[in-house]
Amino acid sequence: MHQNRTTYPQKKVQMYQQVQELPKKYKVIALVRMEKVRSSQLLPLRKKFKGEVEIISIKDKVAQKALATLKIPAIERLADKLVGQCVLMFTNLSPHKLNILLGRNKIMLAARGGDKASIDVVIKAGNTGITPGPILTDFKEAGVATKIDQGTIWITKDSTAAKKGDVISAKLATLLSKLDVKPVEAGIILNSALEESTVYSQEELVIDVEKYREAFARAHQEAMSLSIEIGYVTKDNVTAVLAKAAQQARSLATETGYLTEDTKRQTLQKAHAQASALAGKLKNYTPQ
Repeated sequence: MHQNRTTYPQKKVQMYQQVQELPKKYKVIALVRMEKVRSSQLLPLRKKFKGEVEIISIKDKVAQKALATLKIPAIERLADKLVGQCVLMFTNLSPHKLNILLGRNKIMLAARGGDKASIDVVIKAGNTGITPGPILTDFKEAGVATKIDQGTIWITKDSTAAKKGDVISAKLATLLSKLDVKPVEAGIILNSALEESTVYSQEELVIDVEKYREAFARAHQEAMSLSIEIGYVTKDNVTAVLAKAAQQARSLATETGYLTEDTKRQTLQKAHAQASALAGKLKNYTPQ
């Protein structure tokens, strides 16, 4: 006969309590699905964001039960997105900023069969410390030149086992792992996030920082050009506006023959040129 469970592992109880307590301290709850995330990626993040982001790896059922007890608007919409093993992040950072920071903190991981190389996979020359055996065939298939010296396999020259973007086979992944070569760059992207009753999807959380930086730079330049053109003075453009006004004043003074310390040379040169041109015309003038 089935009986309702009355006791749970201490770790699950602790996680359950954390999910209930942390939303009282932080205004943002973010979700990461572990489908494409390895546990080895979480440790450096916990150290990096200590004090700013609380990170909990938790099963969906435990998290859903804990979140269901919270009186937070739209919390049920976030809970619905919990599937399988998940990571919950609690923070006061905006979810968009958190997603950008996560994207910047990528690490290199050992490859699994089917992964794509994030870089050119170069195996350096030297002693591998591996004893000879069937693995020599793996080196040969990977195009890595070897020799046996003093009971271990030596790589005789730097060799490129895979190019950036190549799919890494299971056999090559095993070889690279034994050589401690990590060719896969991995980051974490938020699946969704809840902030002040708004649930953001993964697409809404992705911001192309470079695109926005270029757009802001272009808008700033266009605004500067327009303000200088119409003479609208600000602390950022005052030098350029005054320089343009001074140049226009000098040009007008020269054109009208108005002498100042700044224009007298150009004005006299212009007058001299005009007088010389007129004298030349008079010299060649023949009365009718």
